[in-house]
Amino acid sequence: MLLNIEHQTHYVFSEVVPYTIQQLRLTPRNGEGQQVKHWQIKVNGQLTAFEDAFGNLAHTLVIDQPHEELVITVCGEVETGVEPTTPSQTLALDVYLRETPLTQADAAMAAFAHQFAAAPLTDMMQALREHMQYIPGATLVDTPAAKAFRLGKGVCQDHAHTFIGCCHQLGLPARYVSGYLFTADGHLMQTHAWVDVWQHDQWLGLDVSNGILTDETHVRLATGLDYRSASPVTGSRMGGGREGMASMVHVNQHGSLTDKQRAQYQQQLRQQAQAAQQ
Repeated sequence: MLLNIEHQTHYVFSEVVPYTIQQLRLTPRNGEGQQVKHWQIKVNGQLTAFEDAFGNLAHTLVIDQPHEELVITVCGEVETGVEPTTPSQTLALDVYLRETPLTQADAAMAAFAHQFAAAPLTDMMQALREHMQYIPGATLVDTPAAKAFRLGKGVCQDHAHTFIGCCHQLGLPARYVSGYLFTADGHLMQTHAWVDVWQHDQWLGLDVSNGILTDETHVRLATGLDYRSASPVTGSRMGGGREGMASMVHVNQHGSLTDKQRAQYQQQLRQQAQAAQQ
């Protein structure tokens, strides 16, 4: 499947920002069933490429000129469903058994996980999906898995954190994956998250929010222990007052956006970011 992707993130600030630094994990890499045909990042700042500890292709973004807006646009073409290569391990698998504040299991999560000690992982995935409803706005980016599990609701990152914590209870290495998901009707216009679990000498991808194994509709951006280590954009700034942010993702099979469409979406994002400042 040949997928065209454009991902725009727009920040606006109520006061001038003299300095911004961010880490961008917004570049997919070849392997694990995907081949990048072309890819580019457009920003109003300086980019320095590097590979992080998890093997992700990343960039440090620095803006050292006064600014009141920050626009990050990535776009490109990725072929999915290609013959997977043997996974390369840059880190020992024990690393993916480490708990973090976002994935740590409590007694309730542990009891839930142990019910599936002898069952296929897909059984635990479906049960967790039934327990935790997908409800945007029910949690925050820093909501721990145990709290989301108690609430019984959350979004894809909560599903991923909770499933990782449950896998750890069963002694299974698991990692957080950030990326994009193609939907035929184009309804998902944000980044997505799922889980890789190490079984039978390979990573098995499970999209808990959709109750499916990952397939050619998924495009990988980055992996890590949790959202914080695989987040597409993280960073800090000096000054700036109130911040507003909005983002939008387009994944389709029909080619890239036209200049007119891109300008329209940029205007919409600017308005949404300004509204988020209130």
